[in-house]
Amino acid sequence: MKKALIAVAVATATVLALSACGSGGTETTPTKAAAGGPLNIGNFADVTSWDPSLADVGFDGPYLSAVYDPLIAVDGDGKPVPALATKFETSTDYKTVTLTLRTGVKFSDGEKFDAAAAVKSLNYLKQGARSGEAYASVDKFEAVGDDTVKIDLKERDDTLLYFMGIGRSYMMAPKAIDAGTLAKEPVGSGPYTLASTSVAGSEYHFTKVKNHWDAKQFPFDPLAIYPIQDATARDNAMMSGQINVNYADDTALQQAKQNGWNIAEKVSGWVGLQFTDRAGQKFKPLGDEKVRQALNYAFDGASILKSVGNGAGKVSNQVFPAGMPGNVASLNTMYTFNISKAKALLAEAGYPNGFSLHMPMSQVFQVWQPVVDQTFGDLGIKVTWDDMQYMDYQKNAPTYPMFVAFLSMDSNPVATVQRMINLPQWYNPTPEVDQFPDVQAAVQKVLTADPSDQITQIEALNKLVTQKAWFSIWYQANNSYTSTSNIAITPVVGMMFPTLRQIAVK
Repeated sequence: MKKALIAVAVATATVLALSACGSGGTETTPTKAAAGGPLNIGNFADVTSWDPSLADVGFDGPYLSAVYDPLIAVDGDGKPVPALATKFETSTDYKTVTLTLRTGVKFSDGEKFDAAAAVKSLNYLKQGARSGEAYASVDKFEAVGDDTVKIDLKERDDTLLYFMGIGRSYMMAPKAIDAGTLAKEPVGSGPYTLASTSVAGSEYHFTKVKNHWDAKQFPFDPLAIYPIQDATARDNAMMSGQINVNYADDTALQQAKQNGWNIAEKVSGWVGLQFTDRAGQKFKPLGDEKVRQALNYAFDGASILKSVGNGAGKVSNQVFPAGMPGNVASLNTMYTFNISKAKALLAEAGYPNGFSLHMPMSQVFQVWQPVVDQTFGDLGIKVTWDDMQYMDYQKNAPTYPMFVAFLSMDSNPVATVQRMINLPQWYNPTPEVDQFPDVQAAVQKVLTADPSDQITQIEALNKLVTQKAWFSIWYQANNSYTSTSNIAITPVVGMMFPTLRQIAVK
């Protein structure tokens, strides 16, 4: 699952949001939704795929959660909670997870949901191009009777239930899996079905399922989701009443304040420089800790957040989300802006006049390019920008020693350890942890720690990699949402757009 890839894509949304102008016209009140009333969502992006093995957990959340039920969901803190699995238990050796399944559930095509159906979906997800990351440590799935599934792991995996909960355990009808038609025709057991009146890429309408097992969790009827990429168009749709939930930019936040609508926001991703060659094997300067530290001191995160991010976020030097487990508040002042100290560190490392390098650039990230140009200029660093299209940026950026990044964060701190530090990802193909014995040892302490001690070990690792300037993080950016006064949204770190479970009547 390449969830973080969507996070970089959301930089597009961020850039558009920051640059969007206020919309004109007569202000009207959007349609209000009450229990049994309408829910009309303005999403930034179209659905990636109706096939859960190909979909992304980013903006696909509301789409997929309408038509599919997950085995496991998450609460507002990203902690796993029961759904189709009424109970989940991990063995004392952490190598087996046992799920007890809900009974009496049917898919929209009439097929029965049971352990055999669950195993079929899980095996399908394990083989998925995007969903497979969640199940990398799984040896096998086994149906034990009609209502129990046993998951045998090759090794301990403290991220499994979290990944399942944020969108990697949607259950699909067995016949639809066999038919290979899920990408266009979703067949699940969810609270809604996709209506034939939907227009792909423009508007999606959903029919409420009668007597759904969790009907109280989904009180809205009718339901519609509108993918509207342009921020101004979304804001206009909110003002006109076409939508009553909006993925918000600064203009939308001002509209909400003026109209008494609800605002929900939480940090979603970090902005800064991603280093891909910390050992200096391809680009010698980055192999020096003092150079990496200099690049942390040199960027004024508070000013960048204010001027580019409109203040929507938290100044931070760390990769663990603000307010979440693993985050150490004191680390946010470790690299308080100090250009003199940055220059001194570069000189101590042997680069008093800076150095030269190439970096990739795409339109998505141009909003931060002037900051880099100015900062590097102050340090004597000469950067040559290699311009490319966004899709080429995704592919090529990790081949450079560093690049401007907007990467999503996770609620689960072990997922942060694995994705940001330890395991290869598209944005960090060679983590080089083995080149840093102290970091490698700290990671192993996290992965083998008793649950009662794990957060302590994670905080120790966080302090270590921050001191080693594993990244140059300027700030953590918010995802923001607005809704009419009687709709409440609970943002979840790790989801770019909350699922329908996080949208409720207020």
